[in-house]
Amino acid sequence: MTAEPEQYLSARLRRALAEDPRTTEQGVRVTVRGDHVMLSGTVASADRREALEAVIHDVAPDLTVFDDVKVVSVDAPAGREELR
Repeated sequence: MTAEPEQYLSARLRRALAEDPRTTEQGVRVTVRGDHVMLSGTVASADRREALEAVIHDVAPDLTVFDDVKVVSVDAPAGREELR
């Protein structure tokens, strides 16, 4: 267990995800409980999701990561939307 308070560690991890060029991610929630960190939210690709975990492991290698991040397609709509 780290001596750093959980809320400070969460903030440090969120900042790392936002500033690291592999992720530049601000929309992922980071929750720290003891020696565990939970990531949740949505990203545009599986590669981005994997990069999130890599950044967390680089910044806090002693934490166990639980990844609940969903990959959501950001493709253009396939058809025309009709408004009535």
